[in-house]
Amino acid sequence: MLTGKRQFLKILRDIFILFLIIMAIGLYMQRNAVTGVAPAFQGALLDDIQVTNTQFRGKPLLIHFWATWCGICRFEQNNINNIAKEHQVITIAMSSGEKDVVQKYMQENGLSFPVLNDPYAEISKRYGVKGVPASFIVDSEGEIQFTEIGYTTEWGLRFRIWMASL
Repeated sequence: MLTGKRQFLKILRDIFILFLIIMAIGLYMQRNAVTGVAPAFQGALLDDIQVTNTQFRGKPLLIHFWATWCGICRFEQNNINNIAKEHQVITIAMSSGEKDVVQKYMQENGLSFPVLNDPYAEISKRYGVKGVPASFIVDSEGEIQFTEIGYTTEWGLRFRIWMASL
């Protein structure tokens, strides 16, 4: 009986250590991410509609940085596509090439979320994004409430958007 209890405690300890490592990596990845008021940006979406993040005030906004060359982004892209059907979302294609390259990627993958192309990572730099995917949940007043670097589930993002609306 004592052996089983020791084994259980060892497993529990290992899970706790793994959790701490994952948290430390997350904090390290977010170290350069901007906080406070979301930096302003403007530009043309792939469909040539001019946007600025400040036009989305009044409701929470998901600003999602991704790239066509990012493997993890591929796993997350359908989550973003689904969320964009119900919430305010603007995505930034970071260092993914010219507009036609990003448009082709969107068509090939059946994606319809709004995309602002950032071929030289200018917007990404303002947000402190060093790696993708990166998501910023901005509240109705323009304040960044949550930052997630790396894969995030659809429900995790939905929960954070809901929290930002309170």
